[in-house]
Amino acid sequence: MDGSSVLAAADECRALLGAAVDQDWGRQLPHLDWTVAQTVTHVAEVTLWYATDLAAGPRRLDTMELRVPPSTPPTELLATIASFATVLARVIDASPPGARGWHPFGLADASGFAAMACDELLVHTDDAARGLELPFAPPAPLARATVERLFPWAPPDTDPWPTLLWANGRTDLPGHPRQVRWRWHCAPLEEWNGLNPSGLG
Repeated sequence: MDGSSVLAAADECRALLGAAVDQDWGRQLPHLDWTVAQTVTHVAEVTLWYATDLAAGPRRLDTMELRVPPSTPPTELLATIASFATVLARVIDASPPGARGWHPFGLADASGFAAMACDELLVHTDDAARGLELPFAPPAPLARATVERLFPWAPPDTDPWPTLLWANGRTDLPGHPRQVRWRWHCAPLEEWNGLNPSGLG
């Protein structure tokens, strides 16, 4: 995955939520302790954090205090996501081979940061869509690429979008245990130990 993947995921987010800017983004999500606006601000913030983390390298950098106010108008929140996704995409595509950046789940490479951003954008867009009572389903190839990069233990023969939601602990997947303590594998795939880090499945 690369910068184009991040931009594609951001486009999916903006397309869905852009049609709902006149709705109440202060509504509580039915399954999280966030409002719609808080969910969208989280996506914006973490996207820029990923750009900073990849650029900073393997040492954790905590010098930036980043906060996007949830009171920001929805149209401006979506513009912020577009801007920050562009920054991340350019950092990813300009990173030299072998570049790694700090993340709590491991030292991610550029493809790992791209996949994590796609995961954040797609899954949290779905969270916000649930709060707004809107259907959301991103393109299957984008969902599948995200699953394969971050969750190599996920079943390969299931619908990729429900599988991505399952891998993030959002839903059940028939025949597979619920992922309660889920996490990503954001380091290069060749460093995966072959196990599901949640301890399930």
